[in-house]
Amino acid sequence: MTAFNVVRFRVKPGNEQQFVDAHRRLRPAFKGFLGGSLIKTGDQTFCFVGEWLRLQNIVNARPQMSALLDGFRDMLEDLGSGLGVTDPVSGKAVAKLAAPKAAKKKNPAARRKPTRAPAKKTARKR
Repeated sequence: MTAFNVVRFRVKPGNEQQFVDAHRRLRPAFKGFLGGSLIKTGDQTFCFVGEWLRLQNIVNARPQMSALLDGFRDMLEDLGSGLGVTDPVSGKAVAKLAAPKAAKKKNPAARRKPTRAPAKKTARKR
């Protein structure tokens, strides 16, 4: 199974769009990184969720991820409780939830009205 990292942030007032734009420009080339999403969770709060091939890829990329964070650290507020400006967690996926399958489309030919046989021509009596 894959692994995920999740990082919680609180952005300083007035920096939300700049923070989002900084993430849109990111093109991380971390080995084993499969992609991620930045999620707006409140007025000034965000979470980043990254998907990775394996947990060891996250461990190996931590120094590079810290360097990326330095690019927008000044936009962040301290989360309090000794956390600093981020609240990161990571781990292996232990269950995957599948989206429901879409209903099969009916054959369009089956929905057509049956066609009538052409009327037989009868000879007229003269």
